[in-house]
Amino acid sequence: MSLCPGRVMVNGPLGELTQMVPAADDRSSRTTASSSSSARPSAARTARSTGSPGRLVANMVEGVTNGLHEDPRDPGRRLPRVACAAPTLELNVGYSHSVVKNATAGDHASRCPSQTQVIVKGIDKQKVGQVAAEIRTVRPPEPYKGKGIRYEGEYVRRKVGKRA
Repeated sequence: MSLCPGRVMVNGPLGELTQMVPAADDRSSRTTASSSSSARPSAARTARSTGSPGRLVANMVEGVTNGLHEDPRDPGRRLPRVACAAPTLELNVGYSHSVVKNATAGDHASRCPSQTQVIVKGIDKQKVGQVAAEIRTVRPPEPYKGKGIRYEGEYVRRKVGKRA
């Protein structure tokens, strides 16, 4: 990991990431060979709006060493069927047509271990999360029947339907 003014670069076995960080006058940061820490001087709105560089760096380190993944899947409710071709992802989610999404952009890739599961992997947490969110927006889970695409481990609160 190297630290330049305004930029952090992290290298690892899976790749290299670069992130811009706020100016040094807004934050106090400390970097050693094995760790990095950052603190904001006040709780002012402008100081909070820039995010936590320490968390950004921790996500970058985890991404380049272990990799990150999101797992949007169907909970077994007869809906989404997924087919992976090399650059695209075809989703049959109950519409009259199938929805085709680009499954690879940048450093991440998608794979389909079963007809109802998609795994998005990569080293950049923002890109992996964005692709998983775009897949989920094709058909978000609805609260009455529970159909739709949801993340693994996500709980969707079910509602009672209309009563006679």
